[in-house]
Amino acid sequence: MKEGLIKDAYEAIIKEIQTVITICYLLTVGIGMLFNYQLYSEFGINIFDYSDVFDFLIAPFADFKILLFSLASIGISSILLQMDVVWKRKFPVSYSRSNFGWDKKPWFNRYRYFAFGFLFITYLFLSADSYGSYVSNQIKEQSPIEIRFADNEIKTGILIGNTAKVMFLLNDGKVTAIPVTSMVKEFEVK
Repeated sequence: MKEGLIKDAYEAIIKEIQTVITICYLLTVGIGMLFNYQLYSEFGINIFDYSDVFDFLIAPFADFKILLFSLASIGISSILLQMDVVWKRKFPVSYSRSNFGWDKKPWFNRYRYFAFGFLFITYLFLSADSYGSYVSNQIKEQSPIEIRFADNEIKTGILIGNTAKVMFLLNDGKVTAIPVTSMVKEFEVK
């Protein structure tokens, strides 16, 4: 009897951990996509036109800053939401006062989660915009690289980044996309 109870509790915990990890991974991928979009948009590139699914699945792991930011943001947001729940349960009078008594209304729970979601998304967009500006300035300060094509032509420029199929170079304020896997040498990004 006791062994079955422990086994059931263990399986329930493992199932919950798997769900939490899956949700955190999906959020992290979404945050990575947003941050990459903001970075490349600083150079006039719509990265969604040049990327495939795999590029976005590894996006948060390609830049340690994005991964660290994602994990910290998800963790802090979860803690804040849990603190709000605990505050409401343990100190209902001060909680009600701080919310102008709205917590007694039937729509308050939906409003609370909507407000947390809105603040989290706004925070992500503002952070992604700051990240894009910061990293684009770092990229512009890098030394140029040389790329040698199959016909021995050499192209120089500052490497902005790359996807699985395209490499982006900045040269004299012009962004050039170089396909990695085709016979096309390059094309200009407008």
